[in-house]
Amino acid sequence: MTNELAALAGEEFAYLTTRGRVSGSPHRIEIWFSLQGSTAYLMSGGGEQSDWVRNLTAQPAVGLEIGKRHFEATARIVSDASEEQTARQLLAAKYYNWRAGRPLNRWAATALPVAIEIKL
Repeated sequence: MTNELAALAGEEFAYLTTRGRVSGSPHRIEIWFSLQGSTAYLMSGGGEQSDWVRNLTAQPAVGLEIGKRHFEATARIVSDASEEQTARQLLAAKYYNWRAGRPLNRWAATALPVAIEIKL
């Protein structure tokens, strides 16, 4: 992780901007996140039916704001099992004080992991 991103890892929220899949208009949401390297992981409790997930599936170019920094990025649904587990554990550790060897809570175990590849 770059020093710039490492300094932002403790922020409570990120702000994701997607383009509407029908309207093309920007849509901004506040969301929990965790960073690993230049990838931000997010989780969708509504799975693939969440509007923001449907938007980024149609148009993967997104904006991500963390703290006072804005990044251009590319979004994707996490499909690799190992990366999926990493995303779940990172977010559970940050927001639910999860520790290795303990079971994940329901949200962390069932929400859809999404990766945001930040362009530095």
